[in-house]
Amino acid sequence: MLLAIDAGNTNVVFALLEGGEVRARWRIATDPRRTADEYAVWLSQLLGLEGYERSDVTGVIIGTVVPRALHNLQVLSSKYFKTDAVIAGQGKAEWGFPLDVEEPQGLGADRALNMIAGHARHPGDLIIIDFGTATTFELVDYRGAYKGGIIAPGINLSLDALVTAAAKLPRIAITAPQSASVIGRNTVDQMHIGIYWGYVAMIEGLVARMKAEIGRPVKVIATGGLAVLFEKHTDVFDALEADLTIQGLAMLWERASR
Repeated sequence: MLLAIDAGNTNVVFALLEGGEVRARWRIATDPRRTADEYAVWLSQLLGLEGYERSDVTGVIIGTVVPRALHNLQVLSSKYFKTDAVIAGQGKAEWGFPLDVEEPQGLGADRALNMIAGHARHPGDLIIIDFGTATTFELVDYRGAYKGGIIAPGINLSLDALVTAAAKLPRIAITAPQSASVIGRNTVDQMHIGIYWGYVAMIEGLVARMKAEIGRPVKVIATGGLAVLFEKHTDVFDALEADLTIQGLAMLWERASR
């Protein structure tokens, strides 16, 4: 079985895959100081709860946007799973698609993995929106080439900035408002409206501008932990792919293993 590790700015996601299918997944807060031993204790217990053992893992692939987290994850693989981890974007696991942008070296692993899986699963031109620490919009053309995109603050970052800068505003949970009204009658409702419907308006507005600039049919794919928060309140998404980054890791592993 393959252990795919997606180390993001907020969480590290561990997914166990067999035959390209996700059998189990777990997440833990990203902390570059966390040692391989700490990961192993936590992960061994979770594997056991799902009926697996460490010996069931025969391969490990890591994709990370947090360079300081990489070493301990590599040690985890070699010490506790007895295999050298494949690193997404390096060696045999290079991205393998054209980067038609001015600074290709700046492309994050999570964004590249989304594009690999998105292009494999959906033909034609794509806009891939990933709702994570940042919200990213990627344009992948029908040949699989990366043409550029957008990076916007994630909804949690936006809310944190608002609450931190405005002393009298309370911290609220990010949920869809109970009403479709965009005129709030109290402070909390007004915050919900501003954060939620403001974010929906940003998504729809940016996608509309991208489509107008592309000038031909394009499919919009949503992924990331918060994608489901918006799915029922906008028709801008053509598909929701919760495991797109993990699927990209699995596809890259298969390519690197040939």
